[in-house]
Amino acid sequence: MWIINGAYLLENIAYKLSAGAVLMLWLQWDLGFTATKAGITIGWWSALLTLVTVMVGSLVDALGIRRTFLLGFWICLVARIVMTLSVSPWLVIPLGMGLHAVGLAFMSPVMVAAMKRYSTAAQRAVAFSLFYALMNGGFAIGSRIFDRLRNNEHGMGEHGTWVVPGLDMELSTYRVLILLSVIITVPGLIVTWLLLREGVEMTETGVRITPLQPRRDTGGGMIDNIYQSCRDTMKKTASIFASLWGTAAFYRFLVFMGLVVFVRIIFYHVDYTLPTYAINELGDGAPVAQVSSMLNSVLILALVPVCGVLAARVSAYRMVTVGSFISAASVFCLVVPPAWFQSLADGWLGDWVVHKWLGVPGPVNPYYIAIFLFTVGLSLGEALWSPRLYEYAAAIAPKGNEASYMAISVLPYFVAKLVAGTLSGWLLDTFCGKNGYHEPASPGFIIRTLTDVLPDSFFPAAGTRDPQFMWLLIGIIALITPVGTFVLRKHLQLQESGREPVISKSEAAAEEEEGHR
Repeated sequence: MWIINGAYLLENIAYKLSAGAVLMLWLQWDLGFTATKAGITIGWWSALLTLVTVMVGSLVDALGIRRTFLLGFWICLVARIVMTLSVSPWLVIPLGMGLHAVGLAFMSPVMVAAMKRYSTAAQRAVAFSLFYALMNGGFAIGSRIFDRLRNNEHGMGEHGTWVVPGLDMELSTYRVLILLSVIITVPGLIVTWLLLREGVEMTETGVRITPLQPRRDTGGGMIDNIYQSCRDTMKKTASIFASLWGTAAFYRFLVFMGLVVFVRIIFYHVDYTLPTYAINELGDGAPVAQVSSMLNSVLILALVPVCGVLAARVSAYRMVTVGSFISAASVFCLVVPPAWFQSLADGWLGDWVVHKWLGVPGPVNPYYIAIFLFTVGLSLGEALWSPRLYEYAAAIAPKGNEASYMAISVLPYFVAKLVAGTLSGWLLDTFCGKNGYHEPASPGFIIRTLTDVLPDSFFPAAGTRDPQFMWLLIGIIALITPVGTFVLRKHLQLQESGREPVISKSEAAAEEEEGHR
């Protein structure tokens, strides 16, 4: 347990240094992509990552935890090396980003299986809590390194270069960040390779070691096991989906998860849209990750246990509605004019956040306060609704179909990443570019649909720059989740054992009488 958790902590730091904000900015400043093209690229990359994660889940059973984890490490290592050494799109997109998505997809199902395999029933809750804490801890450390290296005084600066000793090769700030992810990947790989044993399982009577048996003797080795596992998984998945389409609960579940997509999009805009926006507004080297993604990780670690205890008797559905509203409403901190936060920037809050915590000298830019308040609200809402999302999925699933419903519950990630990535670059180019607003381009179906639906008068005047309008669009999209779940609550909400009643006693009596009739 400790070996794999230590390796996973390192991998989460490496992930933060080679994905998300780093990837978006690397595409723009090292590969020369426009924000729109970078957004579309990272949107498809993120969607591919989620899709492959769903598909490779059964490989843990086919290859075992150790071999699957090692395979993921090796693929990530090769991909990150390619992304460090080359800036040729024809090379780094398939062999860098593409391989990176596949390697990362091997990590998540392995960790979930390992937490269960290496703990007893009594230890399981603590094991998964530790897993969640280390994930957020790794993200926080990675975010701190991201800001530290970009710092204009103590790091390389936003557009600095470093000459690799002995290779006569110049690496930009973002390629150095990816290089750091390569370096951090190596010890995790070594620890897993040398110390983790195959076939280990913690049972109620103690540790048991069972040699891994091949699934079938076809002479193909590991590659054949992967092929057979993927084929069997696709057949089984197709069969399960066919059986689920005939149940009413499944349709309710699909509508609910479809609504969740809209608030989930905010969290990807934190990675894809917020960094470029903050750099444009605050200047190169601004510590944007500390006041956004790092703060979010720390707050989630603190708030999730507290919110879980305080709202234990509140239904999962109500918590999703309330929490998603808070998360969506937080976006409007970036919509209102930054001058609204000037008094806070000049007071104790601005002094503490910007001077004492972030270490930025001089007058406090109110944008820092706006981003800080946005992150706090977003994190509070996430702590309320995100853990309860899976609880709703488990509660609505018919007996025997819990695992299938839980697998489908990741679909919002797939759709949200695709939509957020595609929209982020277009929004940045259109409303937050350095040269002001320009007529919207239509590089894809999502953007073309948005620009066709909205009237021309909805957009700012040509030649102006309006980042607040960009966040207004994101906020309106996010509000679809709480509004939709509230309006459709009578159709989607279900009674949960030990929780508040879905309807009042008088409504229940009226429904019962109607049923008798």
